[in-house]
Amino acid sequence: MVKFVLALVAVILLGGVVFLATWDMPPPITTTEKVIPNERFQ
Repeated sequence: MVKFVLALVAVILLGGVVFLATWDMPPPITTTEKVIPNERFQ
């Protein structure tokens, strides 16, 4: 029974690693606006 549980945990971990390695996650896209005061441009 212990060997079965350890094998199951190993398969789940390996599956998670393969999933994360092959997942094409899109990067987060956010718009950033920053106000630059006119005093900086002389």
